[in-house]
Amino acid sequence: MIKILFICHGNICRSPMAEFVFRDMVKKSGLENEIFVASAATSREEIGNPVHYGTRAKMRQMGIPMAPHRAVQMTKKDYAEYDYIIGMEHWNLRNIGRIVGRDTDQKVHLLLDYSDNPRDISDPWYTGDFDTTYGDVEEGCRGLLEYLIREHHLK
Repeated sequence: MIKILFICHGNICRSPMAEFVFRDMVKKSGLENEIFVASAATSREEIGNPVHYGTRAKMRQMGIPMAPHRAVQMTKKDYAEYDYIIGMEHWNLRNIGRIVGRDTDQKVHLLLDYSDNPRDISDPWYTGDFDTTYGDVEEGCRGLLEYLIREHHLK
């Protein structure tokens, strides 16, 4: 099983959005027995808090199911457990490095590195723009799924 961990600063906006968007794509592709998806934070600021209401509202609007979720912090152990550790922005990559050390297995990437237009995903906690964040997350998740299907010969 391929294990994916999405990472953002607090694990209440972008990374749970990516987790649920990607989980929905995986299920619709019939690959739920091939790919495991989770999310976590690099900070401790939101630990235990639920998904941000803006993310919940956007997921409802898009018809994407959400499982119960409370923010958790990434640990050094996650590096060994997951095959791909996917940050939302460059700042996340720096903080992932502080937690896990060197990325010797090249597991750490930005989500939009899997798109035709690599860039950071802005934090809607600051911008309030969950629509743009959703579009970016969906674009990155689509590219990531295509990459996994191709690289791991899925389907």
